[in-house]
Amino acid sequence: MQSVLQFVGPNNALQLFGVQLVGLNSQSAKKLLFSIIWIAIIWLIGWGIGALAGLILRSRSQRTAFWAKQGIHLFSAGLLIIGFCSIWFSNPTQLATVFGLFTAGLAFALQRVVTALAAYVVILRGKTFNVGDRIVMGGVRGDVIDLGFIQTTIMEMGEPPAEQGDQPAMWVKARQYTGRIVTITNDKIFDTPVYNYTREFPYIWEEMHIPVSYQTDLPRTEEIILAAARKYTAKFSEVGEQGLTELEHRYYVRRSDLEPKIFLTLTDNWIQLAVRFLVSEHGVRQVKNDMSREILAGFSAAGIGIASSTYDIVGMPPITVKLETSKEN
Repeated sequence: MQSVLQFVGPNNALQLFGVQLVGLNSQSAKKLLFSIIWIAIIWLIGWGIGALAGLILRSRSQRTAFWAKQGIHLFSAGLLIIGFCSIWFSNPTQLATVFGLFTAGLAFALQRVVTALAAYVVILRGKTFNVGDRIVMGGVRGDVIDLGFIQTTIMEMGEPPAEQGDQPAMWVKARQYTGRIVTITNDKIFDTPVYNYTREFPYIWEEMHIPVSYQTDLPRTEEIILAAARKYTAKFSEVGEQGLTELEHRYYVRRSDLEPKIFLTLTDNWIQLAVRFLVSEHGVRQVKNDMSREILAGFSAAGIGIASSTYDIVGMPPITVKLETSKEN
């Protein structure tokens, strides 16, 4: 065994089958051993802090637990890098040279990875989105369930009918979960817009379009629709006075815009009523379902019908039928 693997020379270089291996000696072997021990120590520290944070933040929100997890990961990564630099580089000049060459090669070979890491910092620093937010990123719609250094994981949701032509194809015809977990690299934030449904204001504006005939009692129709909208959609009391004040000063949203409203559009066949209302970012389909049932019940009680495309035959030209009879010989 000694003739196969041994340390020779003044630097105790490692020799394998009589061939001296460049850069491998007793000192580098010790550094490698220390590196493995350091990785184990950092892993134990991270695991211990994570377990302690889990006990302390058990009753806190999901977002608090997420930020605690991200902080532990960053702290562990920082300690790991500092430890490796201390173990492998004793000369600061040598460290600077190696670091410059390493970063240059890394930037060239791992451009997308470096960009994704930079995007991760931008996401956290710029508060682009957070775990639990409902977003559209890289053409994927859904709720963020995890955010890593390189990738973001999204629980995909379907698309409303107006967006069914967008890619990728969906079989769920509303903003509800499809069951697919989608992983997207963070660098997509530099290439495409990120739409956030929930950032700082957990409500969105929705619309329903209801066609009625020109003979319909419009005041009564609007009264039924607005009653349903006020019953099932978000109210001032839910937003809160502080939230309303912040909306007015920060986003220039007027309080009157939060009340349900009806807009009329005249078409060739009917009057189209568009009711605009404020609703929470989750449960939109259920709200529209409840409103539709309430409106249908109100219409039925008031004798109001939903307009549809029909054809009226207003006149027909006279029709002459001529029958030929055969004569028997």
